[in-house]
Amino acid sequence: MVATERVIKVYPLLRIDVAKLRHNAQTLVDLAKSFSISIWGVTKVLGGAPPVGAAMLAGGVTALADSRLTNLRRLASSFPDTPKVLLRLPSPRQAEAVVHIAACSLNSEWTTLQALSQAAVAAQRQHRVLLMVDVGDLREGLWPDQVIPFVKRAIGLPGLQIAGLGTNLTCYGGVIPSPKNLGILVDLARELERQGLVQCEIVSGGNSSSLQLLQEGKIPRGINNLRLGESLILGRETVSRHPIAGLHTDAVVLQAEVVEVKQKPSVPVGHIGQDAFGNKPVFVDRGLQRRAIVAIGKQDVDPGGLAPLDPGITVLGASSDHLLLDVGAYPGKVKVGQVFSFGLNYAALLAASTSAYVHKVYKNYEE
Repeated sequence: MVATERVIKVYPLLRIDVAKLRHNAQTLVDLAKSFSISIWGVTKVLGGAPPVGAAMLAGGVTALADSRLTNLRRLASSFPDTPKVLLRLPSPRQAEAVVHIAACSLNSEWTTLQALSQAAVAAQRQHRVLLMVDVGDLREGLWPDQVIPFVKRAIGLPGLQIAGLGTNLTCYGGVIPSPKNLGILVDLARELERQGLVQCEIVSGGNSSSLQLLQEGKIPRGINNLRLGESLILGRETVSRHPIAGLHTDAVVLQAEVVEVKQKPSVPVGHIGQDAFGNKPVFVDRGLQRRAIVAIGKQDVDPGGLAPLDPGITVLGASSDHLLLDVGAYPGKVKVGQVFSFGLNYAALLAASTSAYVHKVYKNYEE
């Protein structure tokens, strides 16, 4: 649900400041431009919302990228002339939809390329393919020694254009981008060109975890694209999650309403077994606590990824529908109906933005 400022009375609520998103995008686009690197704006953590896409485009990204075809279809309706990129490897069954919705898709499987080729020919379209290379993180991609033989087969498929190579780091194995592992990608692109197989228009050196190399001026020459989402939206790089200088880290804020305020013991009374999620909780006795419950829970958000923005608030934990807070240090009286605000990490934002029970409002709050 998208609300306007006049009806922000329904909680829990995500407030998305599109002016801050635009600023973040423009700052990173300008940084990358000094290294001849283009930026694709990744919208998936906010569900491919058109206001997010608009903010990224206003900031200078050259394409909108998402992992879900549903999100790309939504973006295509709002931005028909903007290139859309499918980030998650498609399955052969999705080939027809992919070639109609996305200008480019990330791929690593021969069977899928065959299906995309057939679909592109049937649609009388040229579909661009970015071949993914696994340089060590062990998620998607061809192993480096498989790339050249694979390309030799793929260049004969009609309806497809091999636009270049890409890699992904940090998301699964936690492998940090380095001149060495990104250099593998650059060397492969150069070898493909040397052999006259493919002119690699795009050499995509990963996601927001590559920004530290970019800031330090250590990103290998030849990398000319990055796919950025978390850094644009949350203002942090994704190796250590440190804030990026000059970016807003509060472009998205979660708000939830207090539904109970009580003083209770800090340790449950009775024999402790499993909680609702099959875990056996452990408690530290801190005596009586002034506690509040806000109306949001694990069905909506990852409570471990919430950072209270109001002073004197500590997150104790959550069940499906209730978030428990220690409000003993809050400077004032906490009342039922009061609204508390929280910053979010990536996991918390991903859950909250895809929950049908969390309302969303997009507005230029800097105005």
